[in-house]
Amino acid sequence: MSISKISPELFHKLVGLAALELTAAEGAYLLTEMNHQLSSVNALLQVPLEDDIQPTLHGIECQGAGPRVDAWQPFPTPSEILAGAPETEDGMFAVPDVKGAK
Repeated sequence: MSISKISPELFHKLVGLAALELTAAEGAYLLTEMNHQLSSVNALLQVPLEDDIQPTLHGIECQGAGPRVDAWQPFPTPSEILAGAPETEDGMFAVPDVKGAK
């Protein structure tokens, strides 16, 4: 699906999903900026590329051993971490409720 412009209706839906509170001026500015960014992305999509070009995040070949294996390792003394917390409950960090969460 390709979108050429974000409509005000879609913008208001996105603002609601993100739970943002914007003034009318902030909303108008953000909608304009988002459409500028979308226009730039659509222009980049028009650049002709050969089929065998692979996507990359940067143009530098990775050197060295590469990333380590992502393996979970339990912290040996979690009580030391909890000791620095301002408030704990049942061996976990106590945090305030998130506004608007259900």
